[in-house]
Amino acid sequence: MAAWANLRVRTPYRGYSGVEQFVEVLPGSGVRAIGAKLVAAGIVPDTLTFRLALWSSGQARTLKAGEYRFDQAMSPIDVVRKLARGEVYAISVTFPEGLTVSDMAGIFQSHGFGPARSFVAAAQDASRIAAVDPAATSLEGYLFPETYALSRHADAHQLVDLMVARFEQTLTPDLRRAAAARGLSVHALVTLASIVEKETGKADERPLVAAVYQNRLRLKMPLQCDPTVIYALQRAGRYDGNLRRADLAVDSPYNTYRYPGLPPGPIAAPGRASLEAAAHPADAAYLYFVSRNDGTHVFAKTLEEHNRNVQKYQVEYFRSRRPDQRSPHLSFSRSTSK
Repeated sequence: MAAWANLRVRTPYRGYSGVEQFVEVLPGSGVRAIGAKLVAAGIVPDTLTFRLALWSSGQARTLKAGEYRFDQAMSPIDVVRKLARGEVYAISVTFPEGLTVSDMAGIFQSHGFGPARSFVAAAQDASRIAAVDPAATSLEGYLFPETYALSRHADAHQLVDLMVARFEQTLTPDLRRAAAARGLSVHALVTLASIVEKETGKADERPLVAAVYQNRLRLKMPLQCDPTVIYALQRAGRYDGNLRRADLAVDSPYNTYRYPGLPPGPIAAPGRASLEAAAHPADAAYLYFVSRNDGTHVFAKTLEEHNRNVQKYQVEYFRSRRPDQRSPHLSFSRSTSK
């Protein structure tokens, strides 16, 4: 009898015909209910075998709730162990730093969770972040960029809630105190961090970029930040991937060439490093920076020095390139040009 039972619980079984089968174990489910679901789904052959597997494993009291995916024949005892380990099926969704709500909505849709518009709609509910930032008018900038493990049944509201909760965890009391010591509200901190995120992907440059913009704010200089103009164009449906001289005249409060100070709100989702940089900028007197065209930037304290850098790294660099390699917006020099 013992040999028969041992063979029974260790023999692989597959009683479903599809490529995969899902079984959801609800919280509080008893052994009988779980066994019945597994038998009905074709995961184990019968309830007696399931009970034998439970007894043999000694894990009857450790089965965990959640949705499980099966895609191959498994022995009943391995099925029990899978449930005891809590190997719940989840879809990993990664949102890189620097994305807008619109960008995130596209990722949401591409993973089959629903239409992009449902994510955009959920992200308009600023009440989710009101306790942290009462000035927020949407969740732009407050949906923390990270990899999330989601149930295949997750909807936009559930995901947005997770992302806001992760943002709130990241915005530590120390970060808030550091920002407040610099006269930055949470709204201003996140807005500045979003600019830093869009300006550079280099970890060692983030505090320097933050210093440039905070120095400009202190001196009441226009920020003249390209990513804010791009964001304005995107909101208007006018951005085609190139930023041209004429675009700098777009009439939008997000155009920091036309309007002083920070834009009305974040322009993207900043990661932890950019939030830290905005709260703890470098102790540097830089007011300008320009791209070296290799992913890094050169910084300057004076306009004269900056103009030399622009000449070297923009004008001369692109003049030396073949026509098809030249910048589409080489004709103008920006004071904080990337």
